[in-house]
Amino acid sequence: MKARTGCLIGIGVVILFILIVGGIFWGNYNSLVTKSQSIDAQWAQVETQYQRRYDLIPNLVNSVKGIMAQEQAVFSQIAEARTKYAGAKTTDEKAIASTGMDSAIARLLVIMENYPQLRSVETVTQLMDELSGTENRISVERRRYNTVVQEYNTSIKKVPTNLIASMFNFNEKEYFKSVSGADQVPKVDFK
Repeated sequence: MKARTGCLIGIGVVILFILIVGGIFWGNYNSLVTKSQSIDAQWAQVETQYQRRYDLIPNLVNSVKGIMAQEQAVFSQIAEARTKYAGAKTTDEKAIASTGMDSAIARLLVIMENYPQLRSVETVTQLMDELSGTENRISVERRRYNTVVQEYNTSIKKVPTNLIASMFNFNEKEYFKSVSGADQVPKVDFK
């Protein structure tokens, strides 16, 4: 009876040991899968912000270009008409120059009716704010990506998780790194 009880205790201890080791094994495996999926999801967030940048910025720049070109054309016409009027010597030359000024002012009034305040400065400011906000969003998502990569890479190097990682090919992930030339200031061209 004592031998049988001792045998049952021994079997119970072995089963308990197997359950504990198995629990640790599966827990670590599932943790690695979760962390790997978090890295993929976070990289998707980085790509989403890149896509936002590529969709948004060219449209904003083109909008600013359009508004600036319209305003620039009107102000150029006014300046040209003023210069012609100042250089006019005869009454006919002054009348022709005055007509040019009238035409330019009429265009300006149409723009003013459509845009109560001329908007190029405001629009450029909005563009700059949007550029800054977009770059900040990208920076935040890159930082978050590197954080989840760090957590994952640290996990696969710790004992006993490193054994499980090597058994199931959980390899170290690359951090986001700046590309060559990223230290150069980007150029925004309104041509």
